This record gives sequence, C-alpha cells and structure tokens, in this order.
Amino acid sequence: MRWLNARMRLLVLGGTVFLGRAVVEEALAHDDEVTIFTRGRTNPELFPDVERLHGDRDGDLAALADREWDAVIDTSGYVPRVVGASARLLAPDAGHYTFVSSISVYDDFSTGATEESPLATVEDETTEDVQEHYGALKALSERAVEESFRGRSLFARAGLLVGPHDPTDRFTYWVRRVADGGDVLAPGSPDKPVQFIDVRDLAGWLLRSAERGLAGPFNVTGPVPPVTFGELLETCRRVSGSDARLVWVDDQFLLDRGVGQWQELPLWVADASLLGLHRADVSRALEAGLVFRPLAKTVRDTLAWATSAKAQARPRKPGVQLPPAGIDRAKEAELLAEWRVEA
Repeated sequence: MRWLNARMRLLVLGGTVFLGRAVVEEALAHDDEVTIFTRGRTNPELFPDVERLHGDRDGDLAALADREWDAVIDTSGYVPRVVGASARLLAPDAGHYTFVSSISVYDDFSTGATEESPLATVEDETTEDVQEHYGALKALSERAVEESFRGRSLFARAGLLVGPHDPTDRFTYWVRRVADGGDVLAPGSPDKPVQFIDVRDLAGWLLRSAERGLAGPFNVTGPVPPVTFGELLETCRRVSGSDARLVWVDDQFLLDRGVGQWQELPLWVADASLLGLHRADVSRALEAGLVFRPLAKTVRDTLAWATSAKAQARPRKPGVQLPPAGIDRAKEAELLAEWRVEA
C-alpha cells in the first residue's frame, strides 16, 4: 500500500553503499521517481534504470543545478561546509531535506539522550577532522541544513545501522562469529541493553517521513521492545543453528587488558560515560511511525549476505575510515584461556 497517493520525486545524495542503497531500493519498491548523486565509483552497476547524476559533493555540484525534487535524502554528509553547499544549492527547488545524522551528536553519553539533550561542540568550527570530531561535525551539519531548509528539514539521529551490505562489520561480526561456533567471548553482562536499527527499517521510515514533511530532530534506533546483549547473541545462535558456547567475561577483566570497546568487541561499552550509547530515547520516532522487523529476520538476512561471495568484496564506508570490527581469533582464545584460570 502506498503511504501517499502521489509519486515522489526523490534525490538521494549517495545511494550505492549501505543506507543510501536501502533508501533507493525502498523508494523503487513504492514506485517513486528516484535520482541518485554519486561520484560513480562504488557499485556503479546498481540500479541501471535509475537516473544517475555524477559529481563530487566537495566542489562539483553542477549536475544538481536547476532541477526540482519533492524531497532530498542526504545519506553521505559528514563535513558542514560540504553539507551546507548542497543544501544551499537545492533549497530553492527542493521541497524537503532529510539529513542522516547520528546519535553521536550528543555531548553526554552517560545517560540516554533525548532530542533536547545538549549537542557536542568543537572550538574550531572550521575543522574537517571527521575522525576526531565526528559527532560535533554532524551537529554542525544539521545546523547548515536548517539554515537553508528552515522548517523543511528532518535530522535522523541514527544509531548503529545493521543488516545486509553493512561495510563496518560491527553487527555482522557477532552474526558470523556465533555462526562459526565454539567458545565465543561475550563481553560484560548478558542483561545489558544494546541498540541498533536494521538499515531497511530506517530507510522505510525516512521515506515515509519525507513524504509527510516531518521536520526537526529524531533519535532513530532500536529495537523496540528493547533487546539485551544476551538476547542478541542467543538469537544469532538459534538462527544459525551453531554449537556456539557463550562465555560471558567481566567488563573490568577486558578493560584491564586493553580490549577495545565498540570496535574490537562491537556493541560492547563498559565505561560509565558511554552507557548512554545504548539508551537513547526513541519515543518521538515511534510516535512518528518508526517500526522494527523481528530481530531474527535481521540476523538471518545478515548471515545470508555475510556468507555470500558478494560480501567479500564490499566497499568500505566513506567518511570515517575505521579498521575492520571484531577481535582477532587468536587474541580471543588467549583471553578466554586466561579468564578460565582467573574465574
């Protein structure tokens, strides 16, 4: 069923890697008229029937000039100067602008943020060091969009995106590791909450929200009802049918040995100052129609993709370049052996 009767003319800034790809697929499934703007370097074979405009967000926006769209969804903005240039160019002729921001925009992660929580700042607002100031630059990018699309812009402060075609491995690591079986180092407590959102659920919500012209900031993560780390890993085991044995290892034991939170052991946070990363308030997005598919469905689809040949040559996420997520197997075995002795 269509959300609205009219066919939406949609411009996607990005559209061939992860979230952008999901947005395009969802829009095509609902017969929207889609244009994507990319450099033409990543997955150029995708969407052969979609209008493709080529350029560079940093200095070559000529292909976007003198065109009209009902809505823009920006999935690839990291630097305020670059985001602002796109917004200024598109503002006279585009009806609505969705900027995909991040939960990282908040200044304090010790508790779960609401959309009114203070945002991260940076002393030098001209910096373009995304690696160092990711959250603050996302917040400044929101401001740059609002300056051009006042009252016509939505800021989707997304949590960890998961699902097929994920270039980061931060969720996929657990799906594959549990499927491989054996003793699996599970960090901290199985009762701790974890938050993430299937990229396809986010894509659907972004499109519905753009059609409705929703404006303002929304925390967009989940799932709802909440999921614990233990429930996630048990779901991975059940879906894969593996013989994995989850060995829950104390937070402090891991911290004392320099194990990296979030990246080396994905989703794991132990510092009190970071616990809010998994406690964002998403009630505003729920009221605006955000829904979640079953966790088992996300795990099953991620596993099917992760074990396919196409997953082995996937591109890395643009913007912030991080090493592949997940702990080295030899290091995992060493830690488990030491834990058994101490425990």
